[in-house]
Amino acid sequence: MTDVHPLPERLARHAARGLGRLPTAVKRAIAGRPVTVDGQVMDLDAQVGMRLLGLAVSKTFESLPLAEGRAQIVSEAWIFGDELPVEEIRDLTIPTREGGIAARLYRPADVRRPSAALVYFHGGGWVLGDLRTSDAVARFLARHASLTVIAVDYRLAPENPFPAAVDDALAAFAHVVEHAEEYGVDPAAVGVGGESAGGNLAAVVALETARRAREAVSSAAATPVPAMQLLLMPVTDLSRKHRSYELFGTGLFLTEAQMDWYKAHYLPDPELATDPRVSPLLAEDVHDVAPAYVVVAGFDVLRDEGEAYAHKLRDAGVPAVLRRHGGITHSMVNATGVGSAARTVLLEVAGALRMGLTSRTGLTTPEGKAR
Repeated sequence: MTDVHPLPERLARHAARGLGRLPTAVKRAIAGRPVTVDGQVMDLDAQVGMRLLGLAVSKTFESLPLAEGRAQIVSEAWIFGDELPVEEIRDLTIPTREGGIAARLYRPADVRRPSAALVYFHGGGWVLGDLRTSDAVARFLARHASLTVIAVDYRLAPENPFPAAVDDALAAFAHVVEHAEEYGVDPAAVGVGGESAGGNLAAVVALETARRAREAVSSAAATPVPAMQLLLMPVTDLSRKHRSYELFGTGLFLTEAQMDWYKAHYLPDPELATDPRVSPLLAEDVHDVAPAYVVVAGFDVLRDEGEAYAHKLRDAGVPAVLRRHGGITHSMVNATGVGSAARTVLLEVAGALRMGLTSRTGLTTPEGKAR
């Protein structure tokens, strides 16, 4: 699992960490004047990070050949992320109807067994990303939430467009629940989570499993549903562009042009954008989906649709916490190695996971049935 990184990447990683440790006055001199939009002031570390990216990256991923764009995202994840030590890290293969997908299990030393578990889906617009790009967040949450994280390497578009990623996400969640004893986790305390496109997949898993559970009420077969859904800066509506697109569509980590590029690669037919498995905000019935913890970034084109989804859940009676971190940009939670913003956000997330998942362990019988 150890990659050999070229010298320019190693230098950039070293520079990023050095910038993060600079005095505030020096950071401000590098970042320039504070950025204020919609009553929000950008976090200083976020502004420094944007300046660093602007200097280091001459072309953004959507303007590159696909292989180069994917490599760029992996490189950025390593430069800004942190390899927090975790007691157990194990590569897995999750069987699916199409063959199998890779996954990676993270478990801290102090976790009790069976532990709570979070099935985690990386970001990258369903086109970019892999187990390396979710590594920093998976390590952090495993350590600080005292649970098992199983990160999933679902199939990517355009080679495998919608609904391939959804099918893989559903298969991964079901597999972890069904093989809970093998993985040392409590089947009653398995949640789903993800960031950006991964947050979209987590929301869709919660929706689809709830729907299947309703349909299975009259049958003998039980359908597992998540104990919780963690949605970090999620895509919830590809059918239209909310006001945050107007406010934050250019010049930030995620742009309107990049979202258009993602959508064109993910959907074989643009009209699929109204399918709730693409845009969960359009789902007709959400009343019985898993409790949610929704995090949005203040400087993010996806901010308003993420908030709208949290409100939709609340209006339907679903326990849903909405947390807007007004000063940060999209995907900043992955920058655990630079500054304090990502760690601050993820520590709150870890606390929510402890309440929503870790506290549920031990609430099952030896047969795996809820008490």
